[in-house]
Amino acid sequence: MKISIISGSHRNPSQSEKVASHIEATLRGEFDDIEPWVYTLADNPLPLWDQTLWEDSEEWSQRLAPLKKQLSESDAFVFIAPEWHGQVPAGLKNFFLLFNRFELGHKPALIVTVSSADGGAYPVAELRMSSYKNNRLCYIPEQLILRNVEKILNKKTEDNDADADGYFRERIIWTLGILRGYALALRSMRESTEVHRDKFGNGM
Repeated sequence: MKISIISGSHRNPSQSEKVASHIEATLRGEFDDIEPWVYTLADNPLPLWDQTLWEDSEEWSQRLAPLKKQLSESDAFVFIAPEWHGQVPAGLKNFFLLFNRFELGHKPALIVTVSSADGGAYPVAELRMSSYKNNRLCYIPEQLILRNVEKILNKKTEDNDADADGYFRERIIWTLGILRGYALALRSMRESTEVHRDKFGNGM
């Protein structure tokens, strides 16, 4: 099983990348049947969407082909979104415009939001409201809101708030297990159901 982890921060380095690395290591260490892969939007390497994406542009095809292959082969996704001014970063929203139902459709995804303080809820609501309509991504009912992120998931024990760090590490393992279960269930659904039909190519 392949799970792709998308770190949605444009910053380099970032707390989102720290979280992505921890989730990758957790998937490798806790689940023998999962092959994780991390893609980061640091420095915003993906150009902004424009209409030539729909016109078989050679430039777009070459740029996106490796990513499309990786996403298409993935069974599930983890999307990590820092809260910037109460919003999801523009680069991550742009990501959802560039890839469609053939890469993301009818596959489970876990939302992980990151906040330096006590925030993190707004990006969850934004992603659940506006990022899945046409690509048919399936967000699972669980989510992770990593508050005061500078004090958790650090490699040096002394840099962590012990109680918060222990709680989030345990909850991350449990939530990834839920994601794995959905990945198994939706794989059989995709194999037995006509999920892609051009007549209904867009969501309502």
